[in-house]
Amino acid sequence: MAKAKDTVFFCKECGYESAKWAGQCPACHEWNTFVEAPAEQTVKAAVRKVASIPSDGEKKQVPLADVTATEDERILTHIEEFDRVLGGGIIKGSLVLVGGDPGIGKSTLLTQVCKALSDDGHKVLYITGEESLGQIKLRADRIGSFTENLLVMAETDLDAIEAALSEERPEVAVIDSIQTMYRPDVTGAPGSLGQVRECTALFMQLAKGLSISIFVVGHVTKEGVVAGPRTLEHMVDTVLYFEGEAQGTYRILRGVKNRFGSTNEIGVFEMRSDGLNEVRNPSEFMLMGRPENASGSIVSCSIEGTRPILLEIQALVARTGLGNPRRSSTGIDYNRMNLLIAVLEKRLGFQLSECDAYVNIVGGVRINETALDLAVLIAIASSYLDIIVDAGTIALGEVGLSGEVRNVSMIEARVNEAKKLGFQRCILPKSALKTLQAIDGVELIGVTDVKEAIDRVRGK
Repeated sequence: MAKAKDTVFFCKECGYESAKWAGQCPACHEWNTFVEAPAEQTVKAAVRKVASIPSDGEKKQVPLADVTATEDERILTHIEEFDRVLGGGIIKGSLVLVGGDPGIGKSTLLTQVCKALSDDGHKVLYITGEESLGQIKLRADRIGSFTENLLVMAETDLDAIEAALSEERPEVAVIDSIQTMYRPDVTGAPGSLGQVRECTALFMQLAKGLSISIFVVGHVTKEGVVAGPRTLEHMVDTVLYFEGEAQGTYRILRGVKNRFGSTNEIGVFEMRSDGLNEVRNPSEFMLMGRPENASGSIVSCSIEGTRPILLEIQALVARTGLGNPRRSSTGIDYNRMNLLIAVLEKRLGFQLSECDAYVNIVGGVRINETALDLAVLIAIASSYLDIIVDAGTIALGEVGLSGEVRNVSMIEARVNEAKKLGFQRCILPKSALKTLQAIDGVELIGVTDVKEAIDRVRGK
């Protein structure tokens, strides 16, 4: 009889399993994603039953018409920025993954959430595998006093954690972090791919079976994604990323997956000595310290979920003696910046092939939508021509390869946000004027192509 194979290979991205290594995953077609793991991890992957989940003898199939559910079944933390990113509050029985760089403030944020919930009368259990109870107490003392509704537990054994959740039945539980948890019946050290996958599967079953909202903290890799198999993100209901510079004071909580709300909402926080403080007006925060009488700077408006946010876009164009000019972008897609530079060279005759070009979105925000194309293009042209854009002007619009300026979504909300911050002029696609009503105090300047937009900036 052939000897059973001790190891198997599985894809980090999609979880596809194979008896042998392959350069490309046949399921998701990603390259170099197969890793080797003990075969016992797959054999012992059966998740234990939770008491409140129906047993085999009970009826499992029911008509959908008989199922009752309410949209208002959410737990409010009263931290408005946090509730906004979740889509209006915490869904009961949901599994939320919170990722971020080490030291960015994930534990501080969740400790404040626990405090807000416990102060409101909700029972919360905070489980840590990285700190002692004394260390948690030291961090909590900086935030404020806590009620008896918040319970803490220092444990990494999933058997003990499952027993605690089944006994206490808290409304919300926090697991800090998933990389420190382990299941005794799964081969592998805590933090290994098999352990992370199996622990998450059990937490998912506990969340659904016991109707406990569970927040799981996950560390990120140097590429900026949660460590462990990509199936980890597929298994949970919501994925939140806590971003920002560890040395800076501002943090951005971004929802990249949400089964119960918008996937592009962001919440802005400021790190202080007593914890994280909400930034209620992100537009004003993003424009703080904006330079005066400087070329290469203009303001645009991005939509993050349902929220319009004003952003300052800076560009620096300088002559270079090198054969290959440098190109650098921060906050926008590098290839999109090169495309806009090519449009300026082809349609307006700018000699940018002889210049270095740098583009930056101030505030550490990364934007993928094309509504900022016109503003990026004007910023580059402003620096190249060394002309100053009027401080009360914003620009909105998508730029095509022919140099035309196209309409963008939710343009009325963007213009109204600019009005709140005191902007008097808005350069936007001419086609948008057909549907956009006049807005008091804001001059709407419609343009059809990039040449007309640059001429407007130059005052022609």
